Amino acid sequence: MSGSHDHDHDGHRDHSHDGHHHHDHDNHYSDMQARVKALETLLTQKGLIDPAAIDAIVETYETKVGPRNGAQVVAKAWSEPAFADWLRRDATAAIASLGFAGRQGEHMRAVFNTPETHNLVVCTLCSCYPWAVLGLPPVWYKAPAYRSRAVIDPRGVLAEFGVTLDIAQKIRVWDSTAELRYLVVPERPAGTEGLDAAALADLVTRDSMIGTGLAMSPETGA
Repeated sequence: MSGSHDHDHDGHRDHSHDGHHHHDHDNHYSDMQARVKALETLLTQKGLIDPAAIDAIVETYETKVGPRNGAQVVAKAWSEPAFADWLRRDATAAIASLGFAGRQGEHMRAVFNTPETHNLVVCTLCSCYPWAVLGLPPVWYKAPAYRSRAVIDPRGVLAEFGVTLDIAQKIRVWDSTAELRYLVVPERPAGTEGLDAAALADLVTRDSMIGTGLAMSPETGA
């Protein structure tokens, strides 16, 4: 797989990143998933693992540990203009400077939300995801409904996530591949001028770095 496609809010493809996105990645993922499930079942039957403990570990990496890496990247970009500029020019290097790098050598691109444009990330043919900065992908990211509707009706998908944008704000959809994956840098919330990087990172959610959410407000925490 190589390249990427992005789409505007009407579903039009902008072939600024040409290439092909093959289906075999999906087959490899399914095969590995089946093997892991079989191993988990065998170990459970032998009384060597507790499924509840496994679920707790997965939940931790899916919603807590993993996304905190990306939150640090976003907070640094919000608070340090020089880093934000580096992130725009070479996200792979900028993110790696913080110790977060993809295990398969995939490249990263950071896309910045603005009052004029909101960015949304999807992988239309499989489930390519920036594990290095976001941890495990959420279940819905891999679902066919999200993968198709994010391109066809991104505004409707965002509304289902509770995100209602101004009708004048353009929605740009980015299609991840095995070679190129995206990190959305959400807009910095108002009233955060005096916060340090750690406090800013607490406002960055996993969904806001995919584009299906916004950064939290410091006043409400939502």
